[in-house]
Amino acid sequence: MKAIYQLTLLLFVCLYTAQAQDSLLQKANAIPGKYLSQVKQKSDKMERQITARSEKALTRFMKQEEKLKRRLGRIDSLKANNLFAHSIDSLGSLKSRMKGKLGKYSGALTQGGPYLDSLSNSLSFLKDSKGLLEQSKGITDKLNGSLKSVDNLKDKLAQAEQIKAYIRERKQLLKEQLSQYTGFTKDLQKMNKEAYYYAQQLKEYKEVFKDKKKAEQKAMEVIKKIPAFNDFMQKHSQLASLFNIQGATASAPNLEGLQTRNQVEQLIQQRLGSGPNASAAVSQQMAEARSKFDELKSKFPDLDNAGEMPDFKPKEMKTKSFLQRLEFGSNIQFQRSNKFFPSTGDLAGQAAYKFHKNGSAGVGLSYKLGMGTGFDNIRFSSQGMGIRSFIDWKLKGTFFLNGGYEQNYQPDYAGVPEGVGQKWTQSGLIGISKKYKINSKLKGNMMVLFDFLYNQHVPRTDPVKVRLGYNF
Repeated sequence: MKAIYQLTLLLFVCLYTAQAQDSLLQKANAIPGKYLSQVKQKSDKMERQITARSEKALTRFMKQEEKLKRRLGRIDSLKANNLFAHSIDSLGSLKSRMKGKLGKYSGALTQGGPYLDSLSNSLSFLKDSKGLLEQSKGITDKLNGSLKSVDNLKDKLAQAEQIKAYIRERKQLLKEQLSQYTGFTKDLQKMNKEAYYYAQQLKEYKEVFKDKKKAEQKAMEVIKKIPAFNDFMQKHSQLASLFNIQGATASAPNLEGLQTRNQVEQLIQQRLGSGPNASAAVSQQMAEARSKFDELKSKFPDLDNAGEMPDFKPKEMKTKSFLQRLEFGSNIQFQRSNKFFPSTGDLAGQAAYKFHKNGSAGVGLSYKLGMGTGFDNIRFSSQGMGIRSFIDWKLKGTFFLNGGYEQNYQPDYAGVPEGVGQKWTQSGLIGISKKYKINSKLKGNMMVLFDFLYNQHVPRTDPVKVRLGYNF
């Protein structure tokens, strides 16, 4: 009897321990509510950005079309009315819909790409599998709020794509219809610029949106390990709907209407004949076409459509926000000791503003740390500070031309009579820097600078400065 009691107690302890371990494991792998908050926050932000930018673009297009209508009306009033009356109303309708006054599009294909598709499906999967979420107050409301925000974002993206398509077709039509008149070239170029930068701004928003935060990365790592989620993605992802895939047991997708490789080869033989000469001619033409395509792609890597090809030289930084143009970093510079001051290390922090794809300007602060006179006399002390301004410009590849003006405060000098040493000294710097990539978010740099005001310093300092730093 005692043995049975002990065995029962042991089984009870084992079961309790297993349940406790399963509970702890489930809690550790639970999707945090912070993930839902981050998704909602970034979706709402992008929706606001798309709405504001789209309304701005449509307003400008309406003003430009009204201007063109007035100018064309002085030449041909009937054509001006036929060409612009309906279009201006259409632009106003698009603007009202973007504000949410005319209702939403239904059945629109997701325009956010694979990332938004995965994000949307992960939330839908969590809605059907709430046991994966951490159990906290209001978690269901957070999930529903995130789903609503993502759906609203998909709607805005669909509207933005329709605006892009309308503008692209519209500017092409105006170019054809107004080509017979003189004096409209500059106005058409303005419209082309607005269309191009609108498309580029949308692409910029999408790239920023794809940046994952820590909670989101953890959530996706957990959810992708679940086999049921992979099955869910196969059935509901945008790619699956595109090919009409209904799961692993579905029949092969209908490829009717698509030419096979054999059919293409037969067509080529009919046009060019058979034999090695024909194959060589096709290969040569394909190589030339590929070369031209690669050249265009290198010049305009962000284009989604050939209709967006600009007829001007785009400014790559125009679609960047002020914060996106800022670049922060730090650097360090060492100076040997002499009879006036100890060895020092200048520790600097800086912020630069990228005003051009090849150039930036900024300001910084530095602190002079005294480190003694040698290995046998290491003693840390405060030796002053500095204020910096600088500019750099890309020369070629990873080499940059650097220039700057600095004011350095170093009040204490050994062996210098009272009133002789300068507390504030100015430096004019020019030199070369080499930048290199450390990782995706960190860049290193090495600078060699010459101070052409060094001989004005009392006591005199070294004319050559070597600095090592990084930017992020």
